Amino acid sequence: MLVNMSLWDFTIIAAYFGVVLWIAWWASKGGSTCKNELDSTDYFLAGKNEGWFVIGASLFSSNIGSEIILGVSGAGARGEMPQANFEILASLILILLGWVFVPFYLRTGVYTMPEFLEKRYSKACRNYLSVVSLVAYILTKISLIIFSGALVFETMGIPFWTGAIITVVATGFYTVLGGLRAVIYTDMIQAFILLGGTAAVTYYGLEQLGGWNAMIDTIATAAANDPTKSPPEDFFNLWRPFSDTDYPWTGMLFGAPILGVWYWCTDQFIVQRALSAKDISNARKGTIFAVFLKLLPVFLFFVPGVIAYALVQKGILNLSLDNPDQALPAMITGFLPVGIKGIAIAGLMAALMSSLSSAFNSSSTLFTIDFYRESRPNASEKELVRVGQIATVVLVLVSLGWIPFMRTLMGGGIFHYLQSIQAYISPPIAAVFLLGLYFRWINAKGAIVALWTGFGFGILRLVTEFMSKEGIIAVSEGSILDIFLGINFLHFALILFLFCGALMMLVSKLGIQQSDKALRLTTFQPGETAFKFKVSTDGILTIALIMMVLFLWIIFSSWGIG
Repeated sequence: MLVNMSLWDFTIIAAYFGVVLWIAWWASKGGSTCKNELDSTDYFLAGKNEGWFVIGASLFSSNIGSEIILGVSGAGARGEMPQANFEILASLILILLGWVFVPFYLRTGVYTMPEFLEKRYSKACRNYLSVVSLVAYILTKISLIIFSGALVFETMGIPFWTGAIITVVATGFYTVLGGLRAVIYTDMIQAFILLGGTAAVTYYGLEQLGGWNAMIDTIATAAANDPTKSPPEDFFNLWRPFSDTDYPWTGMLFGAPILGVWYWCTDQFIVQRALSAKDISNARKGTIFAVFLKLLPVFLFFVPGVIAYALVQKGILNLSLDNPDQALPAMITGFLPVGIKGIAIAGLMAALMSSLSSAFNSSSTLFTIDFYRESRPNASEKELVRVGQIATVVLVLVSLGWIPFMRTLMGGGIFHYLQSIQAYISPPIAAVFLLGLYFRWINAKGAIVALWTGFGFGILRLVTEFMSKEGIIAVSEGSILDIFLGINFLHFALILFLFCGALMMLVSKLGIQQSDKALRLTTFQPGETAFKFKVSTDGILTIALIMMVLFLWIIFSSWGIG
């Protein structure tokens, strides 16, 4: 790719880095607050003074990392349209964040999600979530983002590990420098750069094919010539039968939302942006804005993968479909014109750096607030900021060490790996948060028993799956272990969620309910509506978004596109 790049491309990329670093420097000086030095509220929550536009753009950009772009476009090249459902469902779950969860988080004044669990349940629940969240960031965020970023560099002719190190150093520098304020303002810029870059790839890719209809005809021809290929009506079908081993409709409709509740409504990585809002109104508006943006990946990330597949069938694009996660970089390499190529590469870099910087800052927030400040309550503001910076560096080194193991589990591609790991760790956390808001009689003992039991089953599934794929253990057909590993990962998430919820309720019923005073800020109170919906601009926009999701489900169903 470096050979095919012009001076204009390099200039655009250099300008992008210049803007990002300038924003980081501005944020490190206190941004618009005119402070000479950041305190812990500035560093970890951007001063709790952000507006809806910045929050919404940051929510979107933090989520859409290079691992999402490469993974979703790779799914498009594989013909795995059901994976796009994760993006569509995220829109509905974001609505829950804004209308249901955010009011509780902001009125309790918490810095972290584990801190909220302590207020709702106990210190033990807080410690559990802090540890599991840090582990999850290593398994599903930091290491995966570094891995996908290194793949982008590899496509550019830069060795994998060199790219990984460049990724860490470049992003870590501005994250350490400016904290969450630097992260969310760079996210705001990066959100539109990555949208512009992927839109350019989509436009020029369709131009190479001769338009949308030509793409459909190419897919149909490939299916006619090879019975292993999917015809257009299946290629673009969001829903697969119950018997499908990867994405059955039951798992997608009932299991995937559980992953979504954990990720979008209870995970520090995402919720930290809403916590930085100046008030509930701006936080909710920010989530609504993010929902609109979140509907775009279906067209700007998945469709380019489909285009790449069609370009390969016509012999226009040099890409091995055995490695479809490199579909988007290959398209950038193949035919984007001068200048536009620089924008597209900057878009990939923006996706990489925005999500990685968010993971860095969220990790350091969890460690500093939930561990260090708890053990040293008299620590100065400067000391807390310094500890957060050091924690980031340590987590990066651990994440780099996990990458070789991660490759073993990635047989179904980046996006499949990401969702399957989340399916093993998210159900007990989602159950404790969601059910805890509605059922005031659920107590701390029930919550901690459900958390640790669910964690045990999830890790058992993860470890046995890894050992089975590595050939460390032999799995006999029809054995209990074979049945256990044969459960679809989305069905597994649903079963584990129901099991944890039932266990939590049973243990709670056998114990004593916490006092009403302790639950006043963390649960729905008698007479309080479970879904605080108001007829307002926010309410109208929310209804419009739900209708848009339903429309997408209709058009991307069987025979809806073909």
